[in-house]
Amino acid sequence: MHEPGAPLGIFDSGVGGLTVLRRIMDRLPHEPVVYLGDTARVPYGTKSAETVVRYARGCARILMDRQIKLLVVACNTASAYAIDALRDELSVPVLGVIEPGAQRAVNATRSGRIGVIGTAGTIASGRYQSVIESLAPGTFVACKACPLFVPLAEEGWSDGEVPRAIAETYLREILDRDVDTLLLGCTHYPVLREAIAAVAGPGIAIVDSADATAEVVAEILSAMDYAAEADGAPVYSYLVTDAPQSFARFGDLFLGRTIARVDWVDF
Repeated sequence: MHEPGAPLGIFDSGVGGLTVLRRIMDRLPHEPVVYLGDTARVPYGTKSAETVVRYARGCARILMDRQIKLLVVACNTASAYAIDALRDELSVPVLGVIEPGAQRAVNATRSGRIGVIGTAGTIASGRYQSVIESLAPGTFVACKACPLFVPLAEEGWSDGEVPRAIAETYLREILDRDVDTLLLGCTHYPVLREAIAAVAGPGIAIVDSADATAEVVAEILSAMDYAAEADGAPVYSYLVTDAPQSFARFGDLFLGRTIARVDWVDF
């Protein structure tokens, strides 16, 4: 049994999961967090399911060694392929980003027609489609892999002519299917939300899995009486498997806060 003051653990293949951490910080400002970016093996979105499961297990081991009380799998691809294995193997609650995002999209749609964009691995897994179908049978789901969105986000090209032109190319196929809700199925994509929304137009609800995930984390902590007490500033620790200096530079863009220290680990 872990103490309420124990940290939350969050891992992602790299910097994208900082968008999830950002929402958790906003929603749960008293919770300490250990964040791990597996920057030596990024991206996960192009890897096989077996490889992603192996990487996810390695990340989970590092975080479990730090006595976390709950694990958030912030990577959509790892959530798609590894969430069941981690839930079977770990002694703490394990939450991915797919189920919360899918539920938010189901709640948002008026027509029962949802678009999902993500990495090639996430889309190929079929996880979003199956979860949405289980939540709302008969819902139409149109999916599209958008591989160029990740390097655009990491270069800081969040809006302007280039990202809007690429968004137009990717999204036209989905928008032509008369969806009324668009689910951002990759943690990098909230950085490009302005460009995506400009192409989608005002009639399309944009759903960010990070917001929904933060809310579910709060619900789990409350239900299990695991919430940290408001007795001082929480400690945020950042771990990476490669290039700490590069990771720190992305803090302002993805996290909205400066990351002062990043430590190297490996598995």
